[in-house]
Amino acid sequence: MDCGGMMRSFLLLVFVLAATTLQAAGNVLAQEAQPVFATKAKQAYLIEAATGTVLLAVNENQSFPAASLAKLMTMEVVFDALKSGAISPETLYPVSEYAWRTGGAPSGTTTMFAALKSQVPVADLMRGVIIQNANDACIILAEGIARSEGEFAARMTAKAKDIGLARSTFGNATGLPYAESWTTARDLVELSRHLHRNYPEYYPLYAQPDFAWNKIFQRNKNPLLSLNMGVDGLGAGFAEGTGYALAASVARDNTRLFLALGGLATDKERTDEARRILEWGLSSFETRVVFKAGEVIGQASIYGGVESKVDLVTREPVDIFTPKTSPERLSGRIAYNWPLRAPVAQGREIATLRISSGDRVIREIPLEAAASVEVGGLRAQASDALMELLFFWL
Repeated sequence: MDCGGMMRSFLLLVFVLAATTLQAAGNVLAQEAQPVFATKAKQAYLIEAATGTVLLAVNENQSFPAASLAKLMTMEVVFDALKSGAISPETLYPVSEYAWRTGGAPSGTTTMFAALKSQVPVADLMRGVIIQNANDACIILAEGIARSEGEFAARMTAKAKDIGLARSTFGNATGLPYAESWTTARDLVELSRHLHRNYPEYYPLYAQPDFAWNKIFQRNKNPLLSLNMGVDGLGAGFAEGTGYALAASVARDNTRLFLALGGLATDKERTDEARRILEWGLSSFETRVVFKAGEVIGQASIYGGVESKVDLVTREPVDIFTPKTSPERLSGRIAYNWPLRAPVAQGREIATLRISSGDRVIREIPLEAAASVEVGGLRAQASDALMELLFFWL
């Protein structure tokens, strides 16, 4: 057994959330439980954007085919190229025979009907992908940016890993089934948040109701936009054997939610479940501040310092999107790598506060050292070395 590894992952329990007021001495915090909510989806993940609080999680790390939802990752690569200046909205890309046959008019799939051997601006291709779910636009962008769709798909997978999508891989730019692409509900939500946070100039395209190209008028393929409940993105998908899926965002009354669903039986069931879950999230919760910015939340032990402990504080207020009813206990833990060696500078992030409902973490907040701790004398270092040795053997 790697005892050193055990020490490095040392966890300290700091409070139990069970009361209606915050008690400074015991770090006891008011919190109410997430109401029980059943869904027909085989995979589901719902979070509140501002706090990152998880409202619903069902098999959120279970993989399923990305299908057309792979286009969200396609657009991330395109948006990133625009942001870096590698391309511009006016950049023209040619329509190859492969793009035309695989995703265009002859394909029988969703298309923007880009003409063979024509050239199309990036701005129009983006609208084709986002609004019309166009497969030809995806391939034209992929070939233009990375020479081939295969090379572009490799970029998609690499970029997914870079932004923290640990369980997503992509075989093509379209999500068409001849090349496998896999994702999870959690990864879809994280990708949706990433798109909203990093590309505010392009994100409104997901809410554009329609788009015309080559004199062909098409409405946005997102089935939730017509519900008039504040949905402003993102997309839907279907795969044989695993059913209907979607990624959605909704904003209403200063609250934004991100939702991903998978494994639904019909298009109607997908729409109905998404509406039901989003309405529940918007109406059943409220935001509460549980720690003020700079408030001491706990302490961390310091090895070999002039002080044996240092207070831990947060830079920003800690707030949680909490249920309005059904009180229940939540728990909080401070986690840090032990032993934490001096010197420690004031403001250095040295720990993480994890707030949990049952065995599910609903928020993680970085904690900083409230003061600097310098290296102690030989006696302090010797004493701490003895404590480390005793802890190791125990």
